[in-house]
Amino acid sequence: MRDFLVAGNWKMNGSSAGNAELVAGIIAGAPRSDRVRLVICPPFPYLAPVAAQAAGSGVAVGAQTVSQHESGAFTGEVAPGMLRDIGCEYVIVGHSERRELYGETSATVAEKVKAALDAGLKPIVCVGETLEQRESGSTESVVEEQLGAVIDKVGIAAFATAVVAYEPVWAIGTGKTASPEQAQEVHRHIRALLAGHESDIAAATQILYGGSMKGENAAGLLAMPDIDGGLIGGASLKAADFLAIAQAAAQG
Repeated sequence: MRDFLVAGNWKMNGSSAGNAELVAGIIAGAPRSDRVRLVICPPFPYLAPVAAQAAGSGVAVGAQTVSQHESGAFTGEVAPGMLRDIGCEYVIVGHSERRELYGETSATVAEKVKAALDAGLKPIVCVGETLEQRESGSTESVVEEQLGAVIDKVGIAAFATAVVAYEPVWAIGTGKTASPEQAQEVHRHIRALLAGHESDIAAATQILYGGSMKGENAAGLLAMPDIDGGLIGGASLKAADFLAIAQAAAQG
């Protein structure tokens, strides 16, 4: 049976004082369950202090993106080894905002996944379709292309470590919602794609849902057989909201 992973993507939010209070609240309220792992992903400037505060608590820390390069003349970029050096365990790769706003292609995402794995990080690989793509019936082909680029680059064995997050872009901050059944349909397809390469790895890979999961809808989503947690945006910025999702996972 797969464990649950609940990862909070703080995006470009936070302050030193606010972060310290948020992390303290998450640590204090984290469910005492061996089946639920919590990850928090603050912006780059706050990674080191958050990692120091979370050390030994069981709450892991991750970054929101990473360079595909190990070092060099890449102004403004952050290397995978740097993230490991300050205590990161996870890194989000290929988030829909990185693809849409910053032009990250599937090939770039695949390179970043490889660099993260080479540095000993656990990538959370994001895939998902826009509203236009969903309405045109392209959901499965979009996911296949995005995930396929990563598998071609790093091989299926990498998913013994890597995590997948399904982001229906059309359900993030739009007021539209994916039903648990709609989400499960795509999660099942992702697992089938992985199983086409290696069934045992597919069965063990955690696939998170990243479409505006909240305390109110978490239980229904997490009850689905192929949904193994969530990549949480807005609800990760308040300890009570984030912990409500974690508790739903613990009871799942």
